[in-house]
Amino acid sequence: MSDIPLHTFGRSRQARAGYTPLSNGEPSEQVRDGTASNMRAAVRAAASSASMNRKGKQRQYSDDPEEEATLLGDASHEGGEYRDDEQEEARREPSAQRSILSRKGRTNDKSRTIPFRPPDKLQSKFPPNMVRNQKYNVFTFLPLVFYEQFKFFFNLYFLLVALSQFIPALKIGFIVTYVAPLAFVLTVTIGKEAYDDYKRNLRDREANSQKYLVLDHSVYSESSPAGIPHTRSVPSSSLRVGDLVVLEKNQRVPADLVLLRTSDASGTCFIRTDQLDGETDWKLRVAVPACQKLGNDRELLTLDAEIYADTPIKDIHTFIGTFTINSPPALLDGDVPMVPVPTVEPLTAENMLWSNTVLAAGSAVGFVVYTGAETRAVMNTSHPETKVGLLDIEINRLAKILCAVTFALSVVLVALNGFRGLWYIYIFRFLILFSSIIPISLRVNLDMGKTVYAQHIMADHEIPNTIVRTSTLPEELGRIEYLLSDKTGTLTQNEMEMKKLHMGTVSYGFDSMDEVAHQLAMAFGNAEQGLQNSLQTGVQLATRGRRDMSSRVHDVVLSLALCHNVTPVNNDDGTVTYQASSPDEVAIVKWTESVGLRLVFRDRTRIELQTPTGSRMSFDVLDIFPFTSESKRMGIIVRDSQSGEITFLQKGADVVMTKIVQRNDWLEEECANMAREGLRTLVMARRRLSEQAYGHFKEEHHLASIKLEGRNEAMAAVVEELLEHDLELLGLTGVEDKLQDEVKSTLELLRNAGIKIWMLTGDKIETATCIAISTKLVARNQYIHQVAKLKTSDQVRDQLEFLQNKLDCCLVIDGESLQLCLNMFKNEFIEIATKLSAVVACRCSPTQKADVARLIRKFTKKRVCCIGDGGNDVSMIQAADVGVGIVGKEGKQASLAADFSVTQFSYLTKLLLWHGRNSYRRSAKLAQFVIHRGLIISVMQAVFSSIFYFAPIALYQGYLMAGYATAYTMAPVFSLVLDRDVNEDLALLYPELYKELTKGRQLSYKTFFIWLMISVYQGAAIMIMSLVLFENEFLNIVSISFTALILNELIMVALEITTWHIYMVLSEIITLFIYAISMTFLPEYFDLTFVLSSRFAWKVAVIVAISAFPLYIIKFITSRVAPAASSKLL
Repeated sequence: MSDIPLHTFGRSRQARAGYTPLSNGEPSEQVRDGTASNMRAAVRAAASSASMNRKGKQRQYSDDPEEEATLLGDASHEGGEYRDDEQEEARREPSAQRSILSRKGRTNDKSRTIPFRPPDKLQSKFPPNMVRNQKYNVFTFLPLVFYEQFKFFFNLYFLLVALSQFIPALKIGFIVTYVAPLAFVLTVTIGKEAYDDYKRNLRDREANSQKYLVLDHSVYSESSPAGIPHTRSVPSSSLRVGDLVVLEKNQRVPADLVLLRTSDASGTCFIRTDQLDGETDWKLRVAVPACQKLGNDRELLTLDAEIYADTPIKDIHTFIGTFTINSPPALLDGDVPMVPVPTVEPLTAENMLWSNTVLAAGSAVGFVVYTGAETRAVMNTSHPETKVGLLDIEINRLAKILCAVTFALSVVLVALNGFRGLWYIYIFRFLILFSSIIPISLRVNLDMGKTVYAQHIMADHEIPNTIVRTSTLPEELGRIEYLLSDKTGTLTQNEMEMKKLHMGTVSYGFDSMDEVAHQLAMAFGNAEQGLQNSLQTGVQLATRGRRDMSSRVHDVVLSLALCHNVTPVNNDDGTVTYQASSPDEVAIVKWTESVGLRLVFRDRTRIELQTPTGSRMSFDVLDIFPFTSESKRMGIIVRDSQSGEITFLQKGADVVMTKIVQRNDWLEEECANMAREGLRTLVMARRRLSEQAYGHFKEEHHLASIKLEGRNEAMAAVVEELLEHDLELLGLTGVEDKLQDEVKSTLELLRNAGIKIWMLTGDKIETATCIAISTKLVARNQYIHQVAKLKTSDQVRDQLEFLQNKLDCCLVIDGESLQLCLNMFKNEFIEIATKLSAVVACRCSPTQKADVARLIRKFTKKRVCCIGDGGNDVSMIQAADVGVGIVGKEGKQASLAADFSVTQFSYLTKLLLWHGRNSYRRSAKLAQFVIHRGLIISVMQAVFSSIFYFAPIALYQGYLMAGYATAYTMAPVFSLVLDRDVNEDLALLYPELYKELTKGRQLSYKTFFIWLMISVYQGAAIMIMSLVLFENEFLNIVSISFTALILNELIMVALEITTWHIYMVLSEIITLFIYAISMTFLPEYFDLTFVLSSRFAWKVAVIVAISAFPLYIIKFITSRVAPAASSKLL
């Protein structure tokens, strides 16, 4: 016991009162740790509950930082830290040690306590601030690329066949005919992957090398100019946790920072979060009050403080942390601090600048808390997977069947021969002889086809500037069944415009706003002429029953010009920009300016307006009640500086305002009318207050604001009781969020094509519902079922049961409820939701969007297309089967990450219904024909071997085999990529044609077996007829059967073509000519005297007629009995 210092137990009155007792001996580190950590735990709970309060949960601690600090200082008076006042370094060191100690023994816990000026050892524990989107590095490139290629059975089979030719016993024909096609395919793929990754590397290097200014304490000196700390410029990748970063206007935030100071005296700044949550409206952020109060940035370098930050999570709306000052700054010797030490302030998401956001105005200093992989932006982006088209997967499946057929055929032929001699080598030789059943040229043809489709898309003048970034997926565009779209910037332009003002007896539309301006000018003109006693005038106006129109217009426009949170900012070029967290408010303020009442100045205490006559009106801001998602309204109390008149103004959503305003008979009906037009409605109301009434309210409100528990509820109750009742209804505004061009017609066409459309947005439920109506995503009079703020599994179950019985409705669900549904009833929710005609998910995080895309893919096994335009849509775009990015106001991030980049949402119609449909139909036809081409020659080989005592001898060797898949048939077969069944106008006029494709009937097991039977019949017919007709000229069997085979293939291509193209005609004629010429150069296969005889000609004609004519008859009958859907339109 003797070694425990007694002063750790005793506490004086001074300590209780919040003074810092100074110890003579060394403090007990252990006790100090305990008390400080207790305090931090208490404040952490406070911050956590404050954060929860934003989601409507019960709160237990105050929201006022100063109040909280004092309260917690008193409550945990054990927290006063005992320090040696004479040793500055010893005083600072423990906080750093404590930060390190607090992380020990908690390997999974990534929360951190970071002191100002942290030691290198602590900084090095956190991930580097590097952006890395590369897929490969030098060592992993070849192994990964080869793995991606050879995990397909198709390619692996060709590799084994090619390698077998290096074994002498198995060698058949030229090695080059086996190796060259595979080498070509691999070279093209490797080159493409290398180029794409090199471009990613360049983009990463550019992002990582962006320079930022950091406050540097290592070279800090007292002699440097007053208030100006020394800064050094460092690249983004060198930033570390604990660095103090200086940001200027329009600079991108490089890591997750706690906002310490801003250039604005009020300690606030605006940021643009479009690349994080997709919303282009500016968000307000608040600096840590204790740091904002400091004289200048330089004082941050000497501050003895630390920041606690919770474990990094994905949620961008939540942050739990504390800011602790361990000792007050700049104390004189012997001074006793007049504040409790340590002073602790809670930190929430309002104090955070997330990585990838942009500082919209002014400058700011931030403290780095999360870097690299721990930033919210990186945690919300998923690494891109290599996308493989469904057609490629189906062909891979067919290749396995063909391989089984090849093996079975080889074994049967060897078995029929009685397994004589080296039978196992014969099996392998037969396998190689029949290897053309799985033609490697299929892979080359399909890849070349994809390139042609990509060129067609990019060369289309009706969808200019469309870029195909993933050339392996054009066929996927023809099989989309679910379209997941972002809202802001994708369906809408995010440009708000005030369209309507309704005042009960009169309504002003967009084209009659000049009448509003006229009435307003009259009102202000009359007011200035008769300005004897404005207070009396105000009372008279209020009591008069039916006021004239101009004074009513005056009241509503003035109220709209005052009741908002908009700040005008003067730019360097003399223009004025309006800053606000809601684009609706900016639209209304711009409208009041257009009718003559302009917002000139605004800070926290005063608003100045310029009237139509050019004079200025000044109002004092007494109280502001900000908009929240729970209250759905905002209020402001202002005092006219000239008349001293106090007015409470309030605007909000009709659902809450209807109960607050005086009885009327028009509000609900007009709100419904505006909602049907897709306008966002706001109800404007006011209440005049006497000095006594305002004084009474202020007193009650203050009493509520100093309560320790239920503070927010108490304050809201006072406002409701004393202000929010019997408000005078002034008017109703309708603001339109402009839609992108042709959005309505595009969505209608896509719906008719059988595509189910989901809208995933980070915006509010009300806004999303408005857009769903205005874009006609929701049909007229269709029931909209809103699901929000679900908390329990019972609530989720009830909602799912309701939806199960009403599948024709549109579901609108918020992010919180969506997460609960996915956590508790994932399968049930997806099963029901995918049956609904339309789904709108609001307040979605980027990860949630991606999760929804993956779930639909996994559950329905259907093709999903995602379209978006912001950085927050990248995860969703990468998670989809096909990602489409729009180049928009929110930058090019989505466009660069997407498989297809377009400049307008409406281009999706042409991309899917025309290019997608054609690509899939053509590739399916091409694949089946190339397989048929390989099968037919293998059937002939099998018949030949069977007749010649099952010997594994090649029927065609050398140049004939090399020419068969290239010079003799390649061009006509490849010309199928230009075929089309209907023209462009019909494809867009009848989107139902697209619906046919999604069933996958173009390339199915049924069509595959039909082609298999055709190949068996034709191969057997040609070979047997050749043997029957040419028994005397047996040596010429090769030239007879091969000529019949080539002519048969050319006729088959002609039968398959629906719409002839000049290239198709040329390819048929030129191929025939090449074949005829080549006969003269290949005397070892063709006896020219025999080939030029009439016997050769008529017998070849008979063989071709027997092999091809029956198929023509069958096709003709089918087209009459069961015509294709497209042929009915022609």
